[in-house]
Amino acid sequence: MTSTDSNTARVQPRKLRVGILFGGRSGEHEVSLVSARGIIDAIDRERYEIVLIGITREGRWVVGGDPLEALSTGQGAEDLSTVRVSLEPGTSFRGDFSIKELQLQDLDVIFPVLHGPYGEDGTVQGLLEVLAIPYVGAGVLASAVAMDKAIARQLFVANGLPVLPYCVFLSRSWKSRPADVITECERTLQYPMFTKPANLGSSVGVNKVRNRTELEAGLDEAARYDRKIIVEQGIEAREIEVSVLGNDTRIVSMPGEIIPSREFYSYAAKYLDNASQLLIPAPLSSREVQHVQEIALKACAAVDCAGMARVDFLMDKRTGEVWLSEINTIPGFTPISMYPKLWEASGISYSELIDRLIQLALERFEDRQRCVTRFDPSRAA
Repeated sequence: MTSTDSNTARVQPRKLRVGILFGGRSGEHEVSLVSARGIIDAIDRERYEIVLIGITREGRWVVGGDPLEALSTGQGAEDLSTVRVSLEPGTSFRGDFSIKELQLQDLDVIFPVLHGPYGEDGTVQGLLEVLAIPYVGAGVLASAVAMDKAIARQLFVANGLPVLPYCVFLSRSWKSRPADVITECERTLQYPMFTKPANLGSSVGVNKVRNRTELEAGLDEAARYDRKIIVEQGIEAREIEVSVLGNDTRIVSMPGEIIPSREFYSYAAKYLDNASQLLIPAPLSSREVQHVQEIALKACAAVDCAGMARVDFLMDKRTGEVWLSEINTIPGFTPISMYPKLWEASGISYSELIDRLIQLALERFEDRQRCVTRFDPSRAA
């Protein structure tokens, strides 16, 4: 290389190290693995160096080799290295690193693809906040509130957003006072009803119940997964979803509609039958589209979402009335997941969507870093 070449040569920027975090201890472990595969296949390898971090069902964080394969097959996770965590906050680049000796602080940003408790509910987000590591998605508060459907509904109601009538019970109450719980459900709601764990997604533990016998079975099932149960008024509904992207300023996708292969969009209808239909865009009037998009933005603002969210609605087939169902702060990224599909139909490719989510994570981290964390008592004098 000549001296001129040497002077004009440009140093290639280092790729961002993105830790993709998947698996976990919740009932949605398998869904998380499929979502992780979708992101791994779509992420731009020219811009990002990916580091796969799996969390086993028992809660062990593993790295090195192929954690996704190990967790998917249930074999080999015991041979992988355990992720180490230093209690020293920091995200500065620390030079070369060994995957077998990974510390989370060696990463530039983490993309959690954890669905359900112990990942989507603010627990992992709190850990990453303490370690001062940027991460994709909502913060601790929004993650925890959106995961707890009972608390989220209280916030929705307080902000004037439409939710169906519902009851909330502790699993302990159902086990100790079943007659009182049944009486309260039948006094407040009409059959059919839906029973569901308050802190879970992917329709795990959700049942449509048409009589007292089915209600008892549905409550038993929901109580297996969470200490809190929701019983919601059932209606003949269309299932409408929209995707939201952004931090303080958010944009919303066109709506999509799900035509489930079963009576409702159960776990089997989502992931086992391979027969549910996704209508993108949803066959709605322009007025209806605007209505659900406005509610979605208000719902995300109510819980202070950041990065990404999928907002689900129920539209009464008879009256056309729209009811807010829930917010998912770590929506699915599987081949059938609405979140990336809706953005693709709205003009943002899967790869570009991942780029935007990573940049939003870094922007939000920088905003938080600008906040003062020390106070001089002399200033109060």
